Amino acid sequence: MPKYFDSVDDIPELSGKVIVVTGGNAGLGGETVRRLAAKNPKKIFLCARTPSKAQAVIDEIKAPNGVIQAVKYDLSSLESTRSAAAEILASIDRLDLLFLNAGVSGLAPALTEEGYEWQFGVNYVSHALFAQLLLPLLLETAAQPNSDVRIITVASEAAKVFPPKAGILLDQVKTDLSSISGMARYGQSKLANLLLSNKLAQVYPSITSIAVHPGMVKTENFSKADGAGWFTYFWQLLLVTTGVTTEEGAKTQLWAATSKDAKTGKFYFPIGKEDDGGKYGKDQKKADELWSWTTKELAAQGGSGWPKV
Repeated sequence: MPKYFDSVDDIPELSGKVIVVTGGNAGLGGETVRRLAAKNPKKIFLCARTPSKAQAVIDEIKAPNGVIQAVKYDLSSLESTRSAAAEILASIDRLDLLFLNAGVSGLAPALTEEGYEWQFGVNYVSHALFAQLLLPLLLETAAQPNSDVRIITVASEAAKVFPPKAGILLDQVKTDLSSISGMARYGQSKLANLLLSNKLAQVYPSITSIAVHPGMVKTENFSKADGAGWFTYFWQLLLVTTGVTTEEGAKTQLWAATSKDAKTGKFYFPIGKEDDGGKYGKDQKKADELWSWTTKELAAQGGSGWPKV
C-alpha cells in the first residue's frame, strides 16, 4: 500500500465537495459513503434501489443534518436512471466525485426493463447513461479554479479473466445471453466498465477517470450468484478463505478518488497498483466500438448526448 495511504484516515478533508455514490447503501458503496462522510464534504448523494436501506445507512453514520441525501435509483431501469440524475442535478451547482460503484454478478439469464442482458444493463448501460447525464455539471465544476473532479468506476479483475473470447458481444447484449455462463456475462459487463472509463479519460481530459478492481471482497453480490453454476460454490469458498472485508476493499476506490498519485485512464488493483486490464483492457478499437454503440443506445433511451469539449 502506498505510504501516504496507510489507512482510510489518510483521506484528505473534502470541505466544499459534492459526491455521488451509486449502490451506497451496502458493501463497498456503504463503506465509501461512511469514510467520505467523516471528511466533511458539502454533500453526498447516496443512490440506492431501496430508500429504507439508504436511510438506515444515513441514520447509522450520523452525519450533520442534510449532508447525506438518499436518492432512489434502480439500475435495472433507465427511467430510474434519468429520474435519479434529474433529482441530483436539481439539487446542486457542482459535482466533484462520481462513484459508479453499484453492480450485480453471476446472475441467471434475465433482461432489464429496457431489454438488455441483466448484468450488462445494470453494471454498464445504466451507469453509462447516468455518467452522461451528469457530465455537463462535472465539466462545469472541472473548469473552476483548484478543482479536482473524478469519476471512479468499480470494474473488476473479471474484466480480464471472464469475458467471452470476443470481449463484448455487442450484437447480443439485447438478449439474455443464456448461451454463455453467468460469469462470462459478468466479465463482459466489467470489461465494458473498464473501456468506458478509459474512453472518458481520453475525451474529457479535465476530468480524472479511473477504473478500479477492489479485490476479492466479502460482499453480498456472490451470495446471490445463482447463474454462475458450479463456479458459485468455488467462488464462495475463495471468499471465505481469502476474501477481504468491505473496509479493506473500499480502500482502492477511496485511494483513486483522493490520492494525488492516481492517474486518469488507469486501471488500479489494491492498492494503487496499475494493471493492463488483460487482452482487451487497452484495446482502442474495442473502446471506440463500445463508445459508438453506447452513444447510439443512449440517444434512443433519453440520453443527453456526450457533451462537447
